[in-house]
Amino acid sequence: MKILVTGCAGFIGFHVAEALLARGDAVVGVDNLNDYYDVRLKRARLDRLTPRDGFAFTRLDVSDREAVGTMVAAHPDIEGIVHLAAQAGVRYSLVDPYAYVQANVMGHLVVLEAARRLTRLRHLVYASTSSVYGSNTEMPFRETDRVDSPVSLYAATKRADELMSHAYGHLFGLPQTGLRFFTVYGPWGRPDMAYFGFARAIVAGEPITLYDGGRLRRDFTFVDDITAGVVASLDRPPQTGAPPRLLNIGNHRVEEVRELVRLLEEGLGRKAVIRSAPRPAVDVEATYASIDAISALTGFAPATSLSVGIPRFVAWFKAWSEGEPDGLGQKF
Repeated sequence: MKILVTGCAGFIGFHVAEALLARGDAVVGVDNLNDYYDVRLKRARLDRLTPRDGFAFTRLDVSDREAVGTMVAAHPDIEGIVHLAAQAGVRYSLVDPYAYVQANVMGHLVVLEAARRLTRLRHLVYASTSSVYGSNTEMPFRETDRVDSPVSLYAATKRADELMSHAYGHLFGLPQTGLRFFTVYGPWGRPDMAYFGFARAIVAGEPITLYDGGRLRRDFTFVDDITAGVVASLDRPPQTGAPPRLLNIGNHRVEEVRELVRLLEEGLGRKAVIRSAPRPAVDVEATYASIDAISALTGFAPATSLSVGIPRFVAWFKAWSEGEPDGLGQKF
């Protein structure tokens, strides 16, 4: 099967593309390699994918409808799409809000338009986020909860994606599943995320900021578990005529951020220099995923606790920082 993976040089996209290639699928990967974070990391991920049989890469921006149209015309036999390209990050939406509307809203629309013209398409799986639950306080978050009170522009753009997908399902019968990701972490991760930034600061002896004393709680989900859930969801398209699905994909475990820091200290062999600050308005107090729906559909059963996943990240982080992975000789 030929699968289009948008954002293939990104954190989750890279892992999903690897998993699809490993099982024998052909992967058409697209990414714009933007500089939101260090492009060397994106290129290093791409360097792992490029030599693989069945992988074809095109550098483009998913919000560029002409470029996407040309790419799709060159691959009319695409049967699945995993749409992960987006402007990520909650706090950066305060800095460059336009980037979020362009990448997340326009980009999603362009992908929807391309998808409905692919005559062999069986399923479009796209990335949403736990951030759509906004200021909800009832735990765990369930797909049936109201999601009309976002606390960040990032969340608002992702909710807009869900609504557009619902409309396209109704209008064109486009088979879709939206996955609400919960705090994904692991090797080859994003440097803008807390765990990665904490690791860099701890090694450098620089202070880290913990909001509310590190008592914020997150449903930390290891990237291998996420990847398995994405692929399993892709393999199970909705029945013909069924409305698009929305599924939580998380670890169904809640950990305080200070426990994350403790595990990083343990793995890195250094104590963190900690500063405390009030929780910003764009951050929620806690996230916690109900995963009953995705488990019933796919058998999804995340197996990686934070105490197992953080050491795996630390092992990769040390090697990457020393320029060892794949002999790249690049220091981050």
